[in-house]
Amino acid sequence: EVREIQGNVACLGGIIKGRAKVCMDKAEIGKVERGDILVAQFTTPDFVPAMEKAAAIVADQGGLSSHAAIVSRELGVPCVIATKNGTRVIHDNDLLEVDAKTGIVKIIERA
Repeated sequence: EVREIQGNVACLGGIIKGRAKVCMDKAEIGKVERGDILVAQFTTPDFVPAMEKAAAIVADQGGLSSHAAIVSRELGVPCVIATKNGTRVIHDNDLLEVDAKTGIVKIIERA
């Protein structure tokens, strides 16, 4: 069972802990509350209200000029992109530790 994934840091930060909210499309962003970690395949402008509340963002896809990367830097929200399988490995309410210096996302506790 995978407990750790690697991605690229898009917006630097420290080590952030929080509950995962996996949002596969804009219809699911309402479940993100302040302090949660938004986990998505990628983000679009529709995701911005959730991105503003998130303590960190984890995205399966994207590069340094992707929506998730640019908006996270504008908002100052730590962000790890290009994890490839984050939305398949992480489940809603898993306790995560996002290292926004190394790009490592750890699943500390399963929901």
